[in-house]
Amino acid sequence: MTNPARPVNVIRPENGPWTHRDVAANGARFHIAELGEGPLVLLLHGFPQYWWAWRHQLTALADAGYRAVAMDLRGVGGSDRTPRGYDPANLALDVTGVIRSLGEPDAALVGHDLGGYLAWTAAVMRPKLIRRLAVSSMPHPRRWRAAMLGDIRQTAAGSYIWGFQRPWVPERQLVADEGALVGRLIREWAGPKLPEDDAVEHYRQAMCVPSTAHCSIEPYRWLVRSLARPDGIQFNRRMKRPVRVPTLHLHGSLDPVLRTRSAAGSGKYVEAPYRWRLFDGLGHWPHEEDPGAFSAELISWLKDEEPDR
Repeated sequence: MTNPARPVNVIRPENGPWTHRDVAANGARFHIAELGEGPLVLLLHGFPQYWWAWRHQLTALADAGYRAVAMDLRGVGGSDRTPRGYDPANLALDVTGVIRSLGEPDAALVGHDLGGYLAWTAAVMRPKLIRRLAVSSMPHPRRWRAAMLGDIRQTAAGSYIWGFQRPWVPERQLVADEGALVGRLIREWAGPKLPEDDAVEHYRQAMCVPSTAHCSIEPYRWLVRSLARPDGIQFNRRMKRPVRVPTLHLHGSLDPVLRTRSAAGSGKYVEAPYRWRLFDGLGHWPHEEDPGAFSAELISWLKDEEPDR
């Protein structure tokens, strides 16, 4: 399935030192932005964003001696919008397929929100391809499932996910008034340090690219509708396998949609050095609300030869 027409100035903005190209993986094409040379660090965005969410980290990682690559997930940004394939296992294979397509033996995987969910999943499914794991604003999948079903406050905080289960209505809401809802969600989920207005405008425009809203919602529909289905139960069992790579878990103390209590229990699923870092005064977007602190923490951990200290 080919990409629909897209606003090149949003998906591939000219004002940046990175380069853009498409790579083939897992039966689809994926847009990436890359910068720097050295060990690969692959960055995975969340909802309702695309690769642009990592603009600060791309330059910081490249300056620190890494090959930084931010990819657009399936159905978002400049990547293919396919009619199916939005379950987490297949999306994780997209990620590991991109690592192989980049010609690297492994990568340090950094994921935020939905990208963090996929990073957890990829580390379980293809551990040999993941050198290190860094997750922001997302519990381990089994912890997320337990919190959504068993914690009334987390169930309420994730009410937008339940709302995504309606047919067609969420898609129309996301693109109405030139993506106004996207801007509202980003501001409401942030702490006092709001993301840049220019970035919010990028996300609004990117969501209005045809089919993006539908593809962005499909992973969340699978997460809920599969809870009692055999495929969902099988996935949940599969995620019992421990993560066996050094893991950095980052979270904003004021995150209103993924509570600190929900995320903090994820270390039980890691049989490797695990480091928890809570950013005081930040919300759901720590990598954009305070990019300097986030990048410094990430790079310090990547360079630490003894991450269990």
